[in-house]
Amino acid sequence: MPLSQQFRKPEFKKISDVIWEIPTTFKQGMKVPARIYATKKLIDQMDLQVYDQITNVATLPGIQKYAFCMPDGHSGYGFPIGGVAAFDPNENGVISPGGIGFDINCGMRLVLTNLTFKDVQPHLKTLVNKLFERVPAGVGSTGFVKLTKDQFRKVVEEGAEWCIENGYGWEEDLERTELNGKADWADVSKISSKAIERGFNQIGTLGSGNHYLEVQIVKPENIFDEKLAKKWGLFPNQVVVMFHCGSRGFGHQIGTDYLQTFLPIMERKYGIKILDRELACAPFNSPEGQDYFKAMACGVNMSFANRQVILHRIREVFADVFKQDAEKLGLHMVFDIAHNRASLEEHEVDGKKKKLVVHRKGATGSYPAGREEIPKLYRDDGSPVIIGGSMETGSYLLVGGPNAAETFMSTAHGSGRTMSRTKATKMFRGQQLFNEMLKHGIYVKSVSWAGLAEEAGAAYKNIDDVIEATHLAGISKKVVRFIPVGNIKG
Repeated sequence: MPLSQQFRKPEFKKISDVIWEIPTTFKQGMKVPARIYATKKLIDQMDLQVYDQITNVATLPGIQKYAFCMPDGHSGYGFPIGGVAAFDPNENGVISPGGIGFDINCGMRLVLTNLTFKDVQPHLKTLVNKLFERVPAGVGSTGFVKLTKDQFRKVVEEGAEWCIENGYGWEEDLERTELNGKADWADVSKISSKAIERGFNQIGTLGSGNHYLEVQIVKPENIFDEKLAKKWGLFPNQVVVMFHCGSRGFGHQIGTDYLQTFLPIMERKYGIKILDRELACAPFNSPEGQDYFKAMACGVNMSFANRQVILHRIREVFADVFKQDAEKLGLHMVFDIAHNRASLEEHEVDGKKKKLVVHRKGATGSYPAGREEIPKLYRDDGSPVIIGGSMETGSYLLVGGPNAAETFMSTAHGSGRTMSRTKATKMFRGQQLFNEMLKHGIYVKSVSWAGLAEEAGAAYKNIDDVIEATHLAGISKKVVRFIPVGNIKG
């Protein structure tokens, strides 16, 4: 349990039907209020630790305006999952691994096809089975790209660029990826040998937990912005592929290493006192803070490379099953976007433009049209935002909303859990879940029945409720909803 007070539900100040504020009087040391973006229904579903954690975030040095929690918020390590906070380096603002997550640059990639469900349905089981074979999943899974440790060091400095140069993708993929697939401030000298050891054989793997690869369909009634959907290559009854994964053990080790670096120096060297040791941090401009930022960028690049290689495998499988090359099948990316990263961005605070370190932990960048963070391909539209739901329900493609500046250009990242994985495995049986999903037209391949049970739809909030909250708040707007028909779980 954190070192702060016992968890309790605050008395909220209602700002709107989807914005709830916790004042600085809630907890000693809060520098700014906390704001939760959620409907009343979603607020009532949040565990009390969310409020404790987001108000702990509000005590960190250099924080600007508010500590935010998105509608899919639930308790995490340090920050709640769904947590957003921006820090000013010129006001002793910090960087914290607990505000980024151990799975650095964990994110979503959405891929089009020109196939309809009618084309795919007869081949669905074959398709899912082959994807399961070609994209390793589960704890400890290793990829087909065999790298030496020195080659891996190059990958984590070059990201998806390395993949394209080595034949694992198309040049156009880079312009459809955040940061063009490369955090160019990465410095592998800031990475431990243990992190290299954990990551060098994991390129092209899904991992476990809530990571997945899903075959989905676009039902006509689930297209909310017809003009934008058409412009981005989406059409009724289309089959698309969405997947969710990150930097695996490599990112986890980077987070672990720097937490251990920050803990002994925070107070002694920088005079920083924190309410929860999981919020271990250092001033962004300090040598330690900069080292972590450069190490984090290596995690970012590993994650981009991981998803790029998975896309390469997906294209191979579709070409194999449908006996046409991937280009003729229309397997173009829509976008690759992360939800576990710190970014240095310019934002306006009280009428003044500032360069801030924006932490998004289980939260997605949601940039309205014109922002420099958006690749040129989408800059006139706003950033595509990909939000994954549970394997039983559905997922969404959104676009950056008109009010996103209120949250430092951030929105939700998924459904958000309502129960722990342990509780889910006690409540649900994997094989029974498999049979029920099959009855509903969803074919699943999983590494284990227990892993399947952990991810039961009932263990998550309703994705439609989460998306409706972000839509009503104007921080992201609905474009298309996707329905799962085939799923691969770690």
